[in-house]
Amino acid sequence: MQIHQITTKEALPIRHRVLWPDKPVSFCEVEGDDDAIHYGAFTDGQLVCVASVYLEGSEARLRKFATLPEFQRRGIGSQVIEHAIAKLRHLNVRYFWCDARTSAQGFYQRFGLAVEGPKFEKSGVSYYKMSVQWG
Repeated sequence: MQIHQITTKEALPIRHRVLWPDKPVSFCEVEGDDDAIHYGAFTDGQLVCVASVYLEGSEARLRKFATLPEFQRRGIGSQVIEHAIAKLRHLNVRYFWCDARTSAQGFYQRFGLAVEGPKFEKSGVSYYKMSVQWG
């Protein structure tokens, strides 16, 4: 498996298929995509996982993290998050956060993120804000 930066255009089909297949592709685009860092994990040349990180000073937000269903539970997503965190720490990011689907709370806790605030809903899905501070 290889992880490297990709474009928004490359990330969109995976976002759409995994996160919001019942919505139009445009629903999967977010403000700031043009300035974000998008990571992609490739297995045998196929893009199978995407994650987008939006930087603002010493703060970074993870959004639109998705792994194709047939490649889930293989540690690919974990490797992408580890890769992103290593890059962020190198950039002296001090605060890393995301809106995590409640079903993924345990996943993010493995990387040191903790629930910050009450559960909330977006587009009919329950989330927690989760974050970690370094340094």
